[in-house]
Amino acid sequence: MGKLLEPIWGSKEFLKFIFIVNFLTSVCVFITAIALYYLTMQEKYLYMPLSGFHGLLAGFLVGIKQIVPDQELYLLKIKVKWLPSLLLLLSIAISFFTPESATYLPSLIFGTYIGWIYLRYLQRKPESKLRGDPSEDFAFSTFFPEFLRPIIDPIASIFHRMLCGKSEASSNPQGYTLGGAPLLGSDPIEASRRRERGARALEERLAAEKLAAGRDSEEPHIDGNDRV
Repeated sequence: MGKLLEPIWGSKEFLKFIFIVNFLTSVCVFITAIALYYLTMQEKYLYMPLSGFHGLLAGFLVGIKQIVPDQELYLLKIKVKWLPSLLLLLSIAISFFTPESATYLPSLIFGTYIGWIYLRYLQRKPESKLRGDPSEDFAFSTFFPEFLRPIIDPIASIFHRMLCGKSEASSNPQGYTLGGAPLLGSDPIEASRRRERGARALEERLAAEKLAAGRDSEEPHIDGNDRV
């Protein structure tokens, strides 16, 4: 995932994403554990071991969803944009059968959501001096199937206004507006260019790997001829 994200974001932004998502995920998991203890008065929530890199890995999947959403996985024939949703769905399903795995759920859920919030509203684009990605292809409802989006969109718009203080005008080609003026990070063209760069970087990496594999397969044949 780093080979795909770091060349597009840059090393500084890549490390910034790692720090912010991992730190905020840990804070949210800690607050959740304390809240569950006060709601249930069960001490297991205070002593449950909560650690790991799972939240950040989920955030990385959100980043890949943003950059190459329509790229298909070769074996599964599933588009990359569904990877974060499938990760959460499988994790929730497994937690019903193996209670130990339920301890990873808070990290995965918060990592996915915080990664999306950061990329959606906060990530700075040095080349354009804009923030975030307001494109419709990266809306919160895109984590859900098509038939659920008419239900999710109104709910997401309420939290959008509550948490961010921004109103989204989807009919405006410039993206978000506030008082008639476009907000930073509201250029859908820039989002499209970023996805194109991501797809191109992925294709170049796959081509380089195929070329390296071809060279490795030729080397034993050449060595055999040299010995003869």
